[in-house]
Amino acid sequence: MDADQMLRETHRLAQENNKMLRAMRRNAFLGGIVRLVVWAALIILPIWFYMTYLAPVMESMMETYQQIQGTSAQAQAQFGQFSEMWEQFQNRFSPQE
Repeated sequence: MDADQMLRETHRLAQENNKMLRAMRRNAFLGGIVRLVVWAALIILPIWFYMTYLAPVMESMMETYQQIQGTSAQAQAQFGQFSEMWEQFQNRFSPQE
């Protein structure tokens, strides 16, 4: 193998190596971008879903729950008043000793 042939082979191998290294760098860069997009989607997508769909539903449910609690408190107060009225009614018509 003479010097000229060795030089050409070395040049060909260097070019091939350069192509492979550029392809590896490009793939690593694109893979990093894809990985970033996937992680951003895993973090941002659930937050967006909650803010868009779940937050209004949860707010509506909380308002309904508070209304139910208020109605329950009113019903308990009315039942207490009814119990007092019933006791007064019984005391009026029952024979006292």
